[in-house]
Amino acid sequence: MKSFDPTDSLPTTVYPVPVGLDGVPSRMPDRTPSPRCPMAFVPTGVQPTGGEFETLLRSRLRIAALIVVAPFVYYFFKHWIDPGPEFPGSSFLKLAHLSFIALSIGASALLWSKLRLSVRELRGIEFGLFGMTAGLFSLLQYFIFCMERVCTSGGDTPEVLRLAIGASAVRWFFLIVIYGVFIPNTWKRCAVAAVLTAILPVVLTGVSAVANGRFNHEVISALSDMSILMAVGVSVAVFGSYRIQVLQQQAQEARQLGQYRLKQRLGSGGMGEVYLAEHLLLRRPCAVKLIRPEHANDEKSLQRFEREVRAMATLTHWNTVEIFDYGHAEDGTFYYVMEYLPGRTLDDLVSEHGPLPPARVVHFLRQICRALREAHGIGLLHRDIKPSNVLACERGGVFDVAKLVDFGLVQDGTLSTNADRLTLIGSIVGSPPYMSPEQAAGKSLDSRSDIYSLGTVAFYLLTGQPPFPRDTPMQMLMAHAYEPVPAMNKLQNGVPGDVEAVILRCLEKDPANRWPDTASLERALAACECAQEWTDEHAEMWWRDRAGAQKTNLKVTVSQTPILA
Repeated sequence: MKSFDPTDSLPTTVYPVPVGLDGVPSRMPDRTPSPRCPMAFVPTGVQPTGGEFETLLRSRLRIAALIVVAPFVYYFFKHWIDPGPEFPGSSFLKLAHLSFIALSIGASALLWSKLRLSVRELRGIEFGLFGMTAGLFSLLQYFIFCMERVCTSGGDTPEVLRLAIGASAVRWFFLIVIYGVFIPNTWKRCAVAAVLTAILPVVLTGVSAVANGRFNHEVISALSDMSILMAVGVSVAVFGSYRIQVLQQQAQEARQLGQYRLKQRLGSGGMGEVYLAEHLLLRRPCAVKLIRPEHANDEKSLQRFEREVRAMATLTHWNTVEIFDYGHAEDGTFYYVMEYLPGRTLDDLVSEHGPLPPARVVHFLRQICRALREAHGIGLLHRDIKPSNVLACERGGVFDVAKLVDFGLVQDGTLSTNADRLTLIGSIVGSPPYMSPEQAAGKSLDSRSDIYSLGTVAFYLLTGQPPFPRDTPMQMLMAHAYEPVPAMNKLQNGVPGDVEAVILRCLEKDPANRWPDTASLERALAACECAQEWTDEHAEMWWRDRAGAQKTNLKVTVSQTPILA
């Protein structure tokens, strides 16, 4: 998740989308591709990550750390105030106690930090946390005989020793149960850890009793009670771990919509959630967006959304994300299935590498124009064109292919009445840094509004910032409506004059002064001197140079539908 930045899209939420590549993005051939088969395979080398398990393990470790560490902190300060009698090794025990607290607090801080931790690293913290606890318990288990001798002034008081061993057994019991209940494991892994942990105090108590000359009938009786308690703890831990594992498997199996099995949640927003999924028969990865009934305004909103998704499914252009399927689950959840794309958003490219070369910007813009030309031709407006909604990816061995994604705010201009529109006139939807003046004013829109937004994207790609970065969304909207567009060359050297002129016409306040349609804009971009400077070879070389330095990551960008009255 990105933290809010005034230059980012305030009323939209960015979710995880396919990122990082092995082979990567590309150039769209000038010819118009033939319509795609809606059941075409989606090639990808990205495998599902353990993101969900990492999150679960990390959250459980946070809770377990608090439960384990809190009592030790309490008793440390209690003994600091009232130290009690000294015994051989008490100084070493206090040092071990303090070291355990310091290391445990450090591990807890790491778990609560924003650093990304792999499963292996989290398992290391798990081992360290519970291993240190077991180690401290073991020391207490040994020194308990030394403390008992001092407390009884050398007298033989078996009942004191028996109670001390019983108290120690309770500590071990809770450690075993906490591990089984809180740490996600297979029941076999849990059983091994629990059994080894349970054996340790029994063996240590017997060895310590013999070493201190206190092995008598009372110790044997205490060991018997401890063994029973440890067996109960192991049973509870293993059964709890097993039941949790079964429930997780049942939940996984239940996360199925039609022919699609949900594998991993990629993000959630105001109207729904996005999952990485797989077609059960074709084993094809795809992205599924769920729109739950309670997340929509009313049933009519869902009906309008469904009609517009149906219209989106008719889009067949190479540069538009492909809609494979849609439907309703038994609980009323509306979902649609879209193309799963490994790649990077234009926002990512600028954030990581700075403003893009003008030739490459023109290359991307021309592809987006082609995608919009088809959508506008059937009356669909995107209304949320921004850098994070354009994905640069590799398709069919071609690099720097631009994919226009997230039609979550699409408006079907072919619907018969204003009442049938997804967003009514008078409401505002979109991302303030990239909205047209008429969209900011809540007026009726046409294709020229998308052209303005595309101009703001071009401005961002060339300069590294949107045209009007302001502190609040309202200030951005007012700037779009009334302020002149800054000169791009003052923000970034090397922007060609002909490219700047084309972009500035996109950013005219009056729609009548903009390019009349995306076909005209695409022709103007093609006529720029630098239009042919970014070739397939340049794109492939750029991505291949960086493919080795980056691991594949998964990210999906999907908007929610905020309304500013």
